[in-house]
Amino acid sequence: MATVNPSQEELQKILDEIPKDQPVVMLNLLRFRDKAAYKDDSEDCSGRDAYKRYMTEAARSVSEVGAEVIWSGRSVGSLIAPPDESWDQVLLVRYPSINAFLAMIESPEYKGVVKHRTAALEDSRLVANVEGTP
Repeated sequence: MATVNPSQEELQKILDEIPKDQPVVMLNLLRFRDKAAYKDDSEDCSGRDAYKRYMTEAARSVSEVGAEVIWSGRSVGSLIAPPDESWDQVLLVRYPSINAFLAMIESPEYKGVVKHRTAALEDSRLVANVEGTP
């Protein structure tokens, strides 16, 4: 099932389970649309171009909460995955805490640019990760 934005239920579950004082690394798996799908058809660009715009405009919101992109690259294939699952890009963003992530996604500035992410993506995964042993 294609998913682009987190549900409130999943967000609350993560907020409840992750220690509030521990850094969190968000793993982003991204599959771009061929053509960006803006609700108002105001933009005519590829999904990849819409995502580049999102990254440029979201950079301030990311840095304001003390977060940073620690790795970004092109996905070249999966060794262990369903055969029909593929991703165009992988992105790792480190936040000082889950509360910093929440502050970012709730900020008015971020809410103003997330439309580019939504328009850009055909499918995505956002996986929260903390250091430690199982």
